[in-house]
Amino acid sequence: MPQAPDGSGPRRRAVLAAAALAPLAMAGCSADASGSAAHGPKPAPKDALVMVIRHAEKPYAGDMGEGAEGNEDPASLAGRGRRRAEELHRLFPPAGGSALPRPAAVFAAGGPAGTPASCRRTVEPLAKVLRAPLRGEFAVGAEEALARAALAAPMPVLVCWEHTGIPRLIRSLGADRVLGIPAVWPDRYDMVWMLTRQQGRWSFRELPQHLLPGDA
Repeated sequence: MPQAPDGSGPRRRAVLAAAALAPLAMAGCSADASGSAAHGPKPAPKDALVMVIRHAEKPYAGDMGEGAEGNEDPASLAGRGRRRAEELHRLFPPAGGSALPRPAAVFAAGGPAGTPASCRRTVEPLAKVLRAPLRGEFAVGAEEALARAALAAPMPVLVCWEHTGIPRLIRSLGADRVLGIPAVWPDRYDMVWMLTRQQGRWSFRELPQHLLPGDA
């Protein structure tokens, strides 16, 4: 059989085909190497347990609260609110036996001077009993920063907040679409919202405090 002229034989066609396929093969290897890292499953966020309460009862409009010495103080809690603050530690017994674990960190609405101190005064006695740090550097309205700090803190975490800002905190945590979670905090002071994140998924429980006569 006569040979084809130089440049048109089978050997040259094989060489040209291999040269044409080489960039595709290299591109495929590169996609496998980098794509698996870029598009592979992301690690789930760390597990978290965040408990949220509203500050204790404040005076009604026109009334005066009670300071630490029992004197009238318009910036403090009402008498019932002070009693609730003093009893909060009973929610977290040292030997367990409660649905609520003892917080390792406590956050309260704070911020610049002049910010209402009802949240901080609600949990100050509890933080002393727990010997847990009380963090008050975030003001109402800074719920995104609060959520980041709470999720980075040692778990479990307790947050005492103004009721108007609690829905924003829930959204900032990424838990606002959890089944059963209310859209707003109800007009009550005697509840605990427990938000638990496991393997990247949030769940919600609402628990009563049962600390004072008249609590639901």
